[in-house]
Amino acid sequence: MPENQLVVFRLGDEEYGIDILAVKEIIRYRKTVKLPDCPDFLDGIINYRDSIVPILDLNRRFKLGGKEAGDATRVIIAGIGGPEGRPVGFMVDRVEEVLRLDEGCIEETPETVAKGMDRQYIKGVGKLQDRLIIILDIEKVLSDSEKAHLQEISG
Repeated sequence: MPENQLVVFRLGDEEYGIDILAVKEIIRYRKTVKLPDCPDFLDGIINYRDSIVPILDLNRRFKLGGKEAGDATRVIIAGIGGPEGRPVGFMVDRVEEVLRLDEGCIEETPETVAKGMDRQYIKGVGKLQDRLIIILDIEKVLSDSEKAHLQEISG
């Protein structure tokens, strides 16, 4: 059975995962440069390997409430448009692990899981023993117009 490798992280009390193939690097959170007239989920920008990278606060994006960054806060640098795509940072409360999950353990998103969160962001839900992992589709976390706006910001 095919396997998925996921980077599993926390937002609040819930576990989320994204496909490891989209991930370029996981870094410690560092202070960002704030920009005027930007969506509230855009934490700011950082200089990452000589590129300007926008950092999105996933707690705010998914309307889970804003949280101050702590020692465990990480930024998952991922490529939008594939691994070689434009780098975008996703600010998360904590990275848990890299997990292998059989395709058969992933189910469609039940209505109750997506409550308060736009279902378009979710690929499915991984079930592993007593855990539920919400698997995100990072390509859909941003709309086309938001991607274009971030492209303008980061040059």
